Amino acid sequence: MAIDNKTKKKSKTSQAIDFWHRATQALYWYYEKRLLNEVSKAKTLPNHIGIIMDGNRRFAKSIGLDVKAGHDYGAKKARAVLDWCVELGIQHVTIWGFSSENKGRAVEEVDHLHSIFTQQAKMLIDDKKLHQNKIKVRIIGDIDSFPAETKIALAKMEEATKDYDGMSLNVALGYGGREEIVAAVQSLLKEKVKTGMTAQEIAEQVCISEIEQHLYTAGIPDPDFVIRTSGEIRLSGFLLWQTAYSEFYFVDANWPDFRKLDFLRAIRNYQARERRFGK
Repeated sequence: MAIDNKTKKKSKTSQAIDFWHRATQALYWYYEKRLLNEVSKAKTLPNHIGIIMDGNRRFAKSIGLDVKAGHDYGAKKARAVLDWCVELGIQHVTIWGFSSENKGRAVEEVDHLHSIFTQQAKMLIDDKKLHQNKIKVRIIGDIDSFPAETKIALAKMEEATKDYDGMSLNVALGYGGREEIVAAVQSLLKEKVKTGMTAQEIAEQVCISEIEQHLYTAGIPDPDFVIRTSGEIRLSGFLLWQTAYSEFYFVDANWPDFRKLDFLRAIRNYQARERRFGK
């Protein structure tokens, strides 16, 4: 059977595209390995990384998918980024998966997010990497309004990892920075009142260290470095108290599109900074 000229052209075009794709992938792989080696050899790594995982819905809309699919892709990316942090030896990671304001989104979307949290918690319990690396998982935020099934799954995940002393992973769900500070102050005041102190005495004694002891992140060092995806240049309430002297890095990629190369570039950027802590 004779092959017409159009078919030949299509075949050549396909071959050229395939070659270009393979060449690009090879270059990407080489650059990623080189960057990983550079970052790993540097003396300074963040002790605590905070990550604002933003852009799931925009990612989904950009490729014509339902927003729920964007959250599915986002959950997979979170697992991948956790592996990258383990590979570098990061000691503490806090990821923000669901804010207090997100509770006001469409019921169908919120229900889907609750389902993802339930599934991810169950998957993490059975994740060999999590147990091999002794990753301690803690939920921070207000999850009282979450479905019973979700709260049970999250509690089981915390219980299964509570004695681990490897990386500590904080998962911020139903989290708001202002709400955290209010909750911390309320907890501190209730504690003081039980001792019989007067309002005046309490006011005179309240200090920074005491409030810190009542934050969700009590016992964990403040973030050295905070990464936010999707091109938004703001914290939106993420760890408002704890990020007083954190370094920030904003990347344009939506969360599901956040590559290991982007992550390593962010770490390299952090390593090139001089932290002065206001001095």
